Formats: sequence, structure tokens, C-alpha cells
Amino acid sequence: MQLCWLRADLRTADNHALWHARQRGPVVAVFIVTPNDWHAHDDAAIKVDFWRRNLIELAATLNHRNIPLQLLHADHWNECPSRLLELARDLGASGLHFNDEYGLHEQQRDDAVSRAFSDAGISCQRYTDQLLFAPGSLTTQSGTMYKVYSQFRRQAYHRLHQHLPAELPPPNSQEPLARASSSIPDHFDGFAPPTPELQQLWPAGEAAASERLQRFSNQLLADYADDRDRPGLDATSRLSAYLAAGVLSPRQCLHAALRMNQGEFDGGNPGAVSWINELLWREFYKHILVCYPRVSRHRAFRPETEAVQWRNDPEGLAAWQQGQTGIPLVDAAMRQLLNTGWMHNRLRMVSAMFLTKNLLIDWREGERWFMQHLIDGDLAANNGGWQWSASTGTDAAPYFRVFNPVSQSEKFDPDGSFIRRWVPELAHLPARQIHLPPTGDLFSGGNYPAPIVDLRSSRQRAIDAFRSAGEPA
Repeated sequence: MQLCWLRADLRTADNHALWHARQRGPVVAVFIVTPNDWHAHDDAAIKVDFWRRNLIELAATLNHRNIPLQLLHADHWNECPSRLLELARDLGASGLHFNDEYGLHEQQRDDAVSRAFSDAGISCQRYTDQLLFAPGSLTTQSGTMYKVYSQFRRQAYHRLHQHLPAELPPPNSQEPLARASSSIPDHFDGFAPPTPELQQLWPAGEAAASERLQRFSNQLLADYADDRDRPGLDATSRLSAYLAAGVLSPRQCLHAALRMNQGEFDGGNPGAVSWINELLWREFYKHILVCYPRVSRHRAFRPETEAVQWRNDPEGLAAWQQGQTGIPLVDAAMRQLLNTGWMHNRLRMVSAMFLTKNLLIDWREGERWFMQHLIDGDLAANNGGWQWSASTGTDAAPYFRVFNPVSQSEKFDPDGSFIRRWVPELAHLPARQIHLPPTGDLFSGGNYPAPIVDLRSSRQRAIDAFRSAGEPA
């Protein structure tokens, strides 16, 4: 008997731990419910509910193969070793299999489980699954991890040319076991489920993920490079939630793009190449998380930027959080987040730069708010994106490069369709006014607030703050 511990890998297809466990014999799958840890890591209620709904779908898929799914409960991650050992002994399991995770606490938890099983004389096998390459395996000539994405991507291309990772099939069916699957509750304690309408935006299960991937690769991928920055268009994959929960693997996404692009990943259709590069950005930030663990400790990747004097502005922070800044594109983005659990990637950069530069509020406030509301919340990607925008991270935007949200709005939402959807109080305005509405006249935004900050002077304030912290001119 083999035990397969599932975490952020809620699928049967191309799941290394599950496939290898099944090669060794009959399998029981297990998932550990740890609400206290989820709260401590700021996991959003919509994200936890997405896990729950995917567990329901996964249990049904596993049951078709006679693989039971057991739910265990733990108050804290440090209870995982004893909970798993107890189950392994109860089953008479000879081995435990799981796919590596890369946050600092997750690594400590997994190492503790490995030690406990080793001490108990039970085999424990770990696999690289949620990444194309094991962290630390792509290095500079001096053996250090890359700090710049373009150099990391070049090495990744080289490795992919040498060896393209294959997709694994789902595990074979097995003879029925006496143990049945655990029942999955209608919610996990402390995480109220979202509305049915919101759940319908994010259907759970491998079939739904595969359908979304197929639609994207067949209908949208060819134009992705041209349309990906237009929030008013349905032009992105919207697969990030499925990748974060492991309902899809990066290999499945890579091969879908390769099939559309005649097997090429660094040439051919610009849309396919652009999307593969986004998959590699995701990969890059996971490697950074492991090789530079300070970013897991709420520290800046660039230590010298810890000297920046951020402003304490509770009212400004609240206005940003609720989409009431008086800057239409920023407000539309923040309302999209509050109402759907997701935000367009271009707008993540725009809203993050507005908070950290124009309001000069610590990037960690925004990072936490995003994690508390994103269905696709991922520590590595979220931290990497926020630190990029705040000019504290890898490959960071220079501190003097500050996105102007009005110019961004005019460029990427030229007709104002995205703003009209999420800021309906401005829907009556013509395109020439909707990006920065006039105030105090008959054509104004009515009850829409005036801008809470002057974009030009606040930009200079941010530049001065970084210079005062010792940044070179």
C-alpha cells in the first residue's frame, strides 16, 4: 500500500507523486485540512473554497479508479508528520509520495515529514511537479541563482531544447479497497463559501481546466501577444487559479502552446511565445522563493530598499482597497478583484505601482491584500510582482519609472469599456473624459470621488524617497 499526500496538485493527470505511487502498488490519497495555517498565510476565502470544490471533483475522479481520498485535519502544519504517520500505520503503507512545495514554511513542513517517515522506517519519495525545473538547477556559470529574468529564460530555453519534459498519464485503476473516501464538507471552518454566481466564474475540476486551456490555445493564443494587455477584452487564459491549485500542471500548459505553435517555444507565433514566457516568469519567481528565502520572510529582495521611508496612510490604503481613489483604471481594477477574486495582470502592475509609488505605501500592505482576495493567490508570483512594481525586487522597474495610470488607461482601455463595467458611475462619460473625469461640473462623475493624490507631485515624492534611501540617480 502506498500513500499519496496531495496539496497544491489537485489533479490525476500529469501528477508525478500520484503516478509514481500507483506504480508501486495500490494507493490511498490524502489531503490535510489546516485552516489555521491558511489564515496565517492570508489565503483568500474564495481560494480555499476553490480548493474544496476541486477536492470534490478530484475525489470523484479518483473513485472511478478505486483510489480513495482521505481528509485529515491539523491545527498547525507541525502536526502533519504525526497525522500522516498515523494514517500510514493504519493502512500498513510502505511508502509516502508527495510533490515538493516551495514556501519557507512548506519546505520546513515537508522536511519534518520526511524525517518522521525515515525515523519510522517508511519510505518517503518527493518529486518536482509544479515546476519544469527543480529550484537551483538553472544557475549562472558561478553556480548562483539568476537575479534577472531574461538570463533565467535564456537558460530555460537552452534546457528545453535539450530535454522537453513530458506529460504523465493519469494513474491506472486499481482493485477496490475496503477504505472509502472521506466526505468533503460544504465549507472549511473560518472560510465562508462565495456566492453561487462567483463559484460559476471558476468551475472546478480537471475537465473544466482542460476545457478552458483548450479554448484559450485554440481561439485566443494566436493573438495573445497583441491583446494580453487589454483588460476590456477576453484575451487572457484565466488559468492562473487552476495552476495555483495544481488542477493543471505547467507541462500541460507548455504542451498545449507547443501543439498550437508547431512545437516551437522560442519562435513562431508571437502569442504562443509570449504565453510560454509568462509560464517561465511563474517558474522564475518559484526559484527565487527557494534560492533567496528572505522574500518568504516579508523582506525586500534588494536589501538596500529596506531603507525607503514608506508613508503611514490608513485612509489612502482603504480608498485603494475599496476602489475609491478617484483614478478610474485603478478603481476598476480593485473592484474587479473584490467582485471576482481575480485581476487582469496589466492592472496588477498598475494598481501595485499606484499604491507603492503614488501613495508611497509599503508594498507589503498590497501584497497581503491581494493574497486575502485572489483566487489564484500564489506566494512566489504575488511577492515577485509586488516587489517588481515597488522597485524592491528582482528585475525591478527602476524606481524612477512610475506608471501613469491615466496614460495606461488611455493606452490599454482606449474606449473605456473596462472602466464602464466596473465603475458604472462613470459609464455616461465619453472616452476622452473617462480616464480622468472632470470634477465639479455637469459632466463630472457625480458621486465618484476626486483623485486622492496628484499624480505628478506624488511621482516626484516617490523618487525623492528612494533617493533619500540611497538609490543611485
